[in-house]
Amino acid sequence: MNPHHGEEKREFIRVKLEIPIRYKFLCRHIQSPEIEKIYQGKTTNISGGGLLLFGIIPNLAWVPELLMQKIVMGVTFLLPDETDAVKCLARGAWIETIDEKTKKCNIGLKFQEITAADKDKIFRFIIKAQLPRI
Repeated sequence: MNPHHGEEKREFIRVKLEIPIRYKFLCRHIQSPEIEKIYQGKTTNISGGGLLLFGIIPNLAWVPELLMQKIVMGVTFLLPDETDAVKCLARGAWIETIDEKTKKCNIGLKFQEITAADKDKIFRFIIKAQLPRI
């Protein structure tokens, strides 16, 4: 029997965080007004490797392409106590709880391209969030 069966193996600590996120779907082979729009969502948690986005996928036919990284996402968000937004490219790692009427769902995003400065902002935020409050 595997003693590690059922355990999650996370590369990074994640912290709960609910902040607005702006995102855009990026794909060369899809010609659609939906692909040109900027969408609003929110995160429910963040780590040094990615975040959980609650938002819409305007076309549910995109789900397989998101999961196969044929569609990536441009993501922008502002961390608490920061003045400059974090901007990055992210890929869909998993998708769950799709509401077919609203097209809202949870999308697990993994940072794909992010500057060292923006990654440092995220790590500083996570470290600060882990410190005891006195």
